[in-house]
Amino acid sequence: MVANPLVLRIVDRVRATLPATVQRSVSRTWREVPAYPASPDKNLAEDLTAHTFTVFEAALTPLEEGRRATAEDFPITASQARRRLRQGVTLPDFLTGFRIGQETLWEAIVDASDSEQETRDEALHIAIHVMSVIEVGSSVGAVAFLETQQLEMAEGDRVRRDLVDDLLSGRRLAPGPSADLAEVSDLRPDSRVLVATATSQTPLRDDRGMREVITALRSVFDVGRRGIAVVLQDQIVGITPVTSDGTTTLADLERVHRELSRHGTDLCVGTSTVHEGLDRVPEAYREAVLAQESLNGVPGVRSLHALAPLDYLVTLDDKVAHRLIRPELRRFVEDDLAAGGVLIETLLEYAACDLNAKLAAEHLHVHVNTAYYRLDTAADRTGRNVRSFTDLQETIIAIRMLTARGNVPISN
Repeated sequence: MVANPLVLRIVDRVRATLPATVQRSVSRTWREVPAYPASPDKNLAEDLTAHTFTVFEAALTPLEEGRRATAEDFPITASQARRRLRQGVTLPDFLTGFRIGQETLWEAIVDASDSEQETRDEALHIAIHVMSVIEVGSSVGAVAFLETQQLEMAEGDRVRRDLVDDLLSGRRLAPGPSADLAEVSDLRPDSRVLVATATSQTPLRDDRGMREVITALRSVFDVGRRGIAVVLQDQIVGITPVTSDGTTTLADLERVHRELSRHGTDLCVGTSTVHEGLDRVPEAYREAVLAQESLNGVPGVRSLHALAPLDYLVTLDDKVAHRLIRPELRRFVEDDLAAGGVLIETLLEYAACDLNAKLAAEHLHVHVNTAYYRLDTAADRTGRNVRSFTDLQETIIAIRMLTARGNVPISN
């Protein structure tokens, strides 16, 4: 089927000025879509020009043949969409550029039909064709773009996991994808780094829920190509370079924690101290895990810096230290926890008040005689003199060690 002569006349006129029309479209795209001039790929302008010419041909050829445009009329649109992704152009940017091209072509069609009334009338019918071209071409490009994006994400996640696995294992990075990713993530051999770990305390609905969490955390660890964050089994691990003491990163993590909590996702997040060099990542990771475990399952963000030396030592959960706890102290802790932990709470507050029973009573909102009674009862059951610093210290350490791993939370 061949188009009527008026349509062919318009197409001939458009073809006569096609190179100039293509250039107008490219220039407008470059001017109105910031992603194009921002791209580091020096071949992008050439690619855009070639693609625009092909798309215009995809619009004009079906007009000449008197048919609607099909996906086969866009032979390089899929490959060009894939290239745009790697050139730093997002799907909305790509579709905006595609629309600009069709608007420019329509302007050329209007110009070509303006000299005669009959061709102007025919141009109105061509508008439907141009809309069809936009729909079909955009669909071809969007499908290719999204498929490539999914593949890129899967490949990117694999490389991320490989890099984090290498860093956590203390392996030297060999030349290749992992080393390249470390370079663009500002993770260099001499970088000062901070490591964070996070686990969700609320069941995530599905894989989408985990993606939302990792996306939120990557806003801290994986933005501007500084640092990296991945999911390892049920734990999220983030490694980021820092220029100071890491307080900015901690504040950002607290912000993300609050945002996720408002949407029903509660995280336990632990961060390490700042370490010098990538070879210290394994040690930093262990610190982050300890900081996270010190939360005892209570959602929040905790830096290892926030732990007192005693907190740190009891969090280590050393087996030898556990064997050194006197049997009577162990029985006291187990029995009092089963009874509600009132005596333990009193002992901890008494120690926190520098052995001032009256102040401890005020903090506990009980009469001072009640506080004294509880202290005497604890002394009888433990065989320790709670008014002796040495005996009280041993008792407090036993309490802290025996309640450090998921038992009844104890305030101090």
